[in-house]
Amino acid sequence: MKTATLGPAQRAEALARMAEREVDILVVGGGVVGAGTALDAATRGLATGLVEARDWASGTSSRSSKLIHGGLRYLEMLDFALVREALKERGLLLQRLAPHLVKPVPFLYPLQHRGWERWYAGSGVALYDAMSVSSGHGRGLPVHRHLSHKRALRVAPCLKSDVLVGALQYYDAQMDDARYVATLVRTASAYGAHCANRARVVGFLREGERVVGARVEDVETGGTYAVRARQIVNATGVWTDDTQALIGERGQFHVRASKGIHLVVPKDRIHSTTGLILRTEKSVLFVIPWGRHWIIGTTDTDWDLDKAHPAASSADIDYLLEHVNSVLAIPLTRDDVEGVYAGLRPLLAGESDATSKLSREHTVAHPVPGLVVVAGGKYTTYRVMAKDAVDEAVHGLDQRVAECVTEDVPLAGAEGYRALWNARARIAARTGLHVARIEHLLNRFGALAEEVLELVVADPSLGEPLAAADDYLRAEAVYACTHEGARHLDDVLTRRTRISIETFDRGTRSAREVAELMAPALGWDSAQIEKEIAHYEKRVEAEHESQRQPDDLTADAARLGAPDIVPL
Repeated sequence: MKTATLGPAQRAEALARMAEREVDILVVGGGVVGAGTALDAATRGLATGLVEARDWASGTSSRSSKLIHGGLRYLEMLDFALVREALKERGLLLQRLAPHLVKPVPFLYPLQHRGWERWYAGSGVALYDAMSVSSGHGRGLPVHRHLSHKRALRVAPCLKSDVLVGALQYYDAQMDDARYVATLVRTASAYGAHCANRARVVGFLREGERVVGARVEDVETGGTYAVRARQIVNATGVWTDDTQALIGERGQFHVRASKGIHLVVPKDRIHSTTGLILRTEKSVLFVIPWGRHWIIGTTDTDWDLDKAHPAASSADIDYLLEHVNSVLAIPLTRDDVEGVYAGLRPLLAGESDATSKLSREHTVAHPVPGLVVVAGGKYTTYRVMAKDAVDEAVHGLDQRVAECVTEDVPLAGAEGYRALWNARARIAARTGLHVARIEHLLNRFGALAEEVLELVVADPSLGEPLAAADDYLRAEAVYACTHEGARHLDDVLTRRTRISIETFDRGTRSAREVAELMAPALGWDSAQIEKEIAHYEKRVEAEHESQRQPDDLTADAARLGAPDIVPL
């Protein structure tokens, strides 16, 4: 497969191509479902376009718990079909589609009651493992095990001795959600999809009742393109109702937003060799290993304020700290928190007022001729959602179209990944980089790490780590612009890397170095570098201020104090 490059020239060409010739499928929304839909359509041989108003995965798809999981708690709700489907997808991603991006992760579930709870919870986890294996794709993970009180504390010394009588340990999987979406987009592009971020749909083209295209604004230049399409797929997540409103049609269902926030703390603040899953009165709380950090989340509260930048309030942060500290022998404080991020789950509205009880199933509808809408679901099952959306769109195409093949289409970087992993010591010797650096690159880019290393060969200074975020090489900032579609400083610090949540300064100390690395690739002059840095610093300042506010309303107002778009 030819590796696609998503640099500035390719973005301009994609917009021009979509404006010149009608596409079969135009996908609106560059999150995981939209990117997956574009890949599904392109690999069926359809002329495909994909547009995203901001950056790839800039909404929900970069702000998740970073888990690929079957949804153990859905077993308790007796939603066996959803769990079975998700476990099959988990296995596919681990074994075939993205082994370089999706990795196993262990979780410890503390037991608080003797006797019945071990039987009850153990039966659920055993069923979870059995359903995984029966899917045909579940043999890549260890099965669960029962731990005594003593053994549990040996695995997770961070826990208070009196909060458990024993534990269960089981496995799920995790990934870098934003990196996963960027890789999906590159894969779709490699199969012929025209992909452009910073390209906002501002209206639809109509012929009578039928939708025949979209007006797409280039957010970078201000120009507008008329893109004609035989079918359009609305995959805009929590913006689904807003997008439907552009045709004066709310649609056949309503999407509600549920806010979930996460805290990031350094690895040394919690002494454990495993992740944790804890019950709360409303949902579950995860403590998830994340490189040299832990991710703690999540909340589950209704949100009807700004969708682009959901804000975490002081109350949200206190809620997570209070609940995690109820089981930790050494409690966490505000000073331990490196990063905070908030995301919105797109939930299909039901009869329940509690967002935690709304459906995680997805729905596909064809509300008007020429327009398909897909909504709901969860990150793990994006591929199934994409398949269903394209299947529905195909009904509106007057031609025979191949069946979905994405179950057998590895993502860019997957092919050759395991061979390169086995050769990582030799690659380290060849490049002069430490083997840990090579492992880092392989787990972020897979076989495409060779392209990053080519930049280092051409300019050895790019093989140095960033001064204030030394987990990342300078080459990664350049590569983000030349190959991965990054257009602004925020794209690199927040999504191509995770510096914005992995450093106590939230990336402000790295801003100038990264902006200066990006400048040649994006044609920035010194004035634009200063604008990018100032914009990023204002964003961080606004987030800090929002996190000091007592509630959602005041937090939202504080977060909106920073401008949304970098001036050019």
